[in-house]
Amino acid sequence: MIKDCMKKVIALNLHETAYVDDELEIKPYYAGHVLGAAMFYVRVGEQSVVYTGDYNMTPDRHLGSAWIDKCRPDILITETTYATTIRDSKRSRERDFLQKVHDCVSQGGNVIIPVFALGRAQELCILIETYWERMGLNVPVYFSAGLTERANEYYKLFINWTNQKIKSTFTQRNMFDFKHIKPWERSYMDQPGPMVLFATPGMLHIGTSLEVFKKWAPFEKNMVILPGYCVAGTVGAKVLAGQKVIEVDNFTTIHVNLQVKNLSFSAHADAKGIMQLIRQCEPRNVILVHGEKSKMGFLQTKITKEFDISCYYPANGTSLTIETNNVATVDISVELMKKHLEMSRTLTTDLFNSSNPVERQSAISQLRPKQKVPIQGVLVYNKGKPDRLISRDEFVNNAQEHSHQLFFELTKVFDPSKLYTASDMDVTQDPSLRALDKVKEALVAALGNTLQVETTPELHVKIRTIEIRPTADARTDALLVTWSFADEDLANRVLSIMNFTLLP
Repeated sequence: MIKDCMKKVIALNLHETAYVDDELEIKPYYAGHVLGAAMFYVRVGEQSVVYTGDYNMTPDRHLGSAWIDKCRPDILITETTYATTIRDSKRSRERDFLQKVHDCVSQGGNVIIPVFALGRAQELCILIETYWERMGLNVPVYFSAGLTERANEYYKLFINWTNQKIKSTFTQRNMFDFKHIKPWERSYMDQPGPMVLFATPGMLHIGTSLEVFKKWAPFEKNMVILPGYCVAGTVGAKVLAGQKVIEVDNFTTIHVNLQVKNLSFSAHADAKGIMQLIRQCEPRNVILVHGEKSKMGFLQTKITKEFDISCYYPANGTSLTIETNNVATVDISVELMKKHLEMSRTLTTDLFNSSNPVERQSAISQLRPKQKVPIQGVLVYNKGKPDRLISRDEFVNNAQEHSHQLFFELTKVFDPSKLYTASDMDVTQDPSLRALDKVKEALVAALGNTLQVETTPELHVKIRTIEIRPTADARTDALLVTWSFADEDLANRVLSIMNFTLLP
């Protein structure tokens, strides 16, 4: 049965868009957190959702940070494990962790670090391995055999999912081939210390971690470091609450005399990371899940206030009704379509001929099939007739209306020292005029075959309605750019060329 199910599974690469049919689109994004973790963008018709699952916006020693583009989904469903927590510097936590472990073992104590097999185990093992090698320590370090050992093998297989540092050093040394960390055997539990043990599971509720904790807990020189979240009711949660006597079951009682430390190395996004993800993908609505009710309520208020969007945190089993944008079918006039295609063709040709490699890559991407083609026009609604999208000129002529122009203005600051080279003859030229000359040269090279780039009597550079001139404030090294709404696409192209020219 499992084999039959696996035959239906289709593997996707990160950031690869899968079109199941005309209506269903799926795209995975890197989520950090653990090996293989992914966030998913799903579009059905015109409605879209991003479901994060668990993710981490902070890179660590073996994985990169989660990332998503501005996909602007109708709904973002995000985890909120740490909805109100803002963690301190990762470096300071790592130093604190290593110092506590070192102090304990140097005094002859044993350190148990409860972790889950995938994620924090590898993160902290790399940290300890690096520190042990740097300090020349010979205190034995173990990880519980089984799941953790197998998980390490998968990290070796899928090294391309790790961060850039591990990938770049992989040919010289695989960071998951630990020299100082060995598999744990049950017989080691009765050996005299010191030693360090990474044991699963992370909440001390069953397994090796609980068994060893019961053995080491009565002794003050020993230490337990809990690096993650513990669910209420587990032994780990009771230890963090400071209980000195813990009843595991009707037959087992643990007297807790060892040192207890809690250092957050969780691979979940904190409040700052959640807000960062919302800022990246710009959703229209947010749904909070996987968190505590009171903390989710606090985060909901913050999200609503900062982003001015609707935010919900429904209880399990409840339904939500969320309004989304409707889709309207319209007829597009032939004249508008011709103008749009001509403009697209002109800009794409210019991009192909550009000296900027980023712009050439943009031109190549425009050759690929598109699901959506944005067109600007005037929407005409006539009762009883199909809605039509027509060009501005058609509307002015047909409706006998006066045309109104909307203009934009942008100040582009530049560094005068970047304008001159050793071969320049005249270094006394006004920086603004020098910048204008360089911009005009770049515009002629990029657009001169299809558009007229001219200099006005006032020495301004002009293309259609786009005009570039020095600012009125002579104390500021900047150029003022103005353009009409009708030339917005061309203006974006001009601004891109200016960035490439003035900010080398």
